[in-house]
Amino acid sequence: MTSMKMLALPLLITLLHSPICLSVTVSSSKPKVEVHEHTDAVLACEFKTEKDQSPRIEWKTTGKEAAFVYFNKKFSGRYVGRAKIEGATLTIHSVTQKDSGQYRCEVTASQDRVNFGEVTVTLNVLVPPHVPSCEVPSSVFVGSDLELHCKDKLSVPPATYRWYKDSKALTATADTPYSIDINKGTLKFKSVSKTDAGMYRCESSNSVGAPKSCVAQQLKVTEYPLNMTILIAGAAGFLMLLTFCCICVCVCRRRGCCRKHKKTKSTKSFNPPPPPPPIRNLKNYKQTHSFMI
Repeated sequence: MTSMKMLALPLLITLLHSPICLSVTVSSSKPKVEVHEHTDAVLACEFKTEKDQSPRIEWKTTGKEAAFVYFNKKFSGRYVGRAKIEGATLTIHSVTQKDSGQYRCEVTASQDRVNFGEVTVTLNVLVPPHVPSCEVPSSVFVGSDLELHCKDKLSVPPATYRWYKDSKALTATADTPYSIDINKGTLKFKSVSKTDAGMYRCESSNSVGAPKSCVAQQLKVTEYPLNMTILIAGAAGFLMLLTFCCICVCVCRRRGCCRKHKKTKSTKSFNPPPPPPPIRNLKNYKQTHSFMI
């Protein structure tokens, strides 16, 4: 047993002092980056090599619009003049929403046994609220249903919405005649009344910047010009009259066709009168004609 321990000790020392694998290693101290719009974004990429002291460094965007960011020690595309490299760390100046996405740092060390390594960094550019688009009709009839819309498509993260009537915030409860969806920005009325008339505006907000509001718009609620019962009765009477007229026209046309058919049939069956009977008494015939001469 003692001899086995004596043999294992030198072997363990040899393994500790010998490299396990000659390879490049690539990592990121911050794989997810969130920055505000128009600020600088730092995409960290750290690497280690065993032999190669000047490895090739590349940055690429991934996804459907994959493209080079940094290749052959040069920037390309929209990154020219607005990005820099320090070691393998990429810094993009004055980022916008178009810069959001996934970036891949690739390091190639040709002198290492395992000569390639990569790491992915996700960039999310935060955008404050913009002035939302508000859809408020100018007028509606009493008793009709109504839906107002509000949308801010540019804010990141997505905005939530609040509706105001006559500069007072609306809060939907079980007793209110309307409902509000703060995520979709809709304000719904099941049956509009005269008291719902007023000035309406919508406000969008998120965690990045100050809320933004659209210009207030006037909503008018008016009565129907005629009683609905009279309108429905008039429409029903008109339909009945129209149906009666159609039936009369069809009947008249059928009768006219029958008369024409009968007349044509009697004309075709007409036979001319028979010729006069032949003269049987020739003697009397001659005497009669000689007397006449």
